[in-house]
Amino acid sequence: MIAAATLTLRPCGSFPSRSAERSLTAKGAPPSRLVDLDLLAIGKGFGERGRLCIRNSSFAVRAVAVNSDELGSSHTIAEEKPKRYHFLVANAKFMLDEEEHFKELLFEKRRNYGERNKEQDFWLVIEPKFLDQFPDITKRLKRPAVALVSTDDRWITFMKLRLDRVLSGNYEANSIEEALISNHVDLHFEKPEKWVAPYPKYDFGWWEPFLLPESSKNEA
Repeated sequence: MIAAATLTLRPCGSFPSRSAERSLTAKGAPPSRLVDLDLLAIGKGFGERGRLCIRNSSFAVRAVAVNSDELGSSHTIAEEKPKRYHFLVANAKFMLDEEEHFKELLFEKRRNYGERNKEQDFWLVIEPKFLDQFPDITKRLKRPAVALVSTDDRWITFMKLRLDRVLSGNYEANSIEEALISNHVDLHFEKPEKWVAPYPKYDFGWWEPFLLPESSKNEA
């Protein structure tokens, strides 16, 4: 509901005297008071404050009903745009069982985010569904595959240089749940007969903190 006011305005170049004001007032009617207002003029042709005199006895207010349908065209709802995700992908054994730097890099980044109270923007996806969009990549992959996904394209570029033997790309999704849908697969890595590396062997399942918790609800 919008109220429209009818105003009587006149310039304030010269104010009439009290006697002149009384002579302008209809006989028998109480004299009107003149009110000075500093108004900030808004609109085309107005660039500064103007001094206007408003005869307050001339205010006439009437209610105007506006149909809500008439307002619909002026109110547009901004549609949420899909977000872009960047990824690295390789076979699961390389990413989760062989690459000696991968685990340390992810846990270090996770610790750093925790100290800064920063929301996590990187995840692991086992057998990601989005790979269906990349036939040129999938034909070069050993399966099952694992992808490192992030909204931070610079960090993904950095990780690609560190990991080396990975493929990369990007895609769009309307939600994080849609972006990280996975195909169900059981991972199994054979233990080496003799472990010669100077660091302990990775524990199976170390990657679980980096999976999206809701991903199991969206598995294809």
